Amino acid sequence: MTPRSLFRTVAIAEAITWTLLIIGLVLRGLGVTDLGVRIGGGVHGFAFLCYVCSTVFVGLNQRWRAGTLALGIGAAFVPWLTIPFERWLERRDDLAGGWRTGGDAGRFRTWVIGHPVPALLITLVGVAAVFGFLLWLGPPSGWSTRFG
Repeated sequence: MTPRSLFRTVAIAEAITWTLLIIGLVLRGLGVTDLGVRIGGGVHGFAFLCYVCSTVFVGLNQRWRAGTLALGIGAAFVPWLTIPFERWLERRDDLAGGWRTGGDAGRFRTWVIGHPVPALLITLVGVAAVFGFLLWLGPPSGWSTRFG
């Protein structure tokens, strides 16, 4: 998997899960069911965290400027913006090339590239742990009653 294919896949997945969340919000707003928000929101939250992790990893590999990296992360906060952002990167040729290993890549990135399956499993466990913590916190609207 190249940096281009990883970023494109995760950007599309993040956008698709926005759709699930918005459908759930519409169904809740119409009084049909709250289940769509719970499921769509959960799936979207997980995809959001995966997108942020892959954006940072690919951005560091591709040597994006700090502003480009910040735009990439910010794109996840606006519905469906990850896809136009990915297209913009493609037009600028900011997704070209392979994974950098050795030398200036750093030991961590070199290990991740050389051991993709364990790295993916560790990342998924880490994302799941953060996701579980956020589920435990509940929606931001309830934080004042939990911690206030």
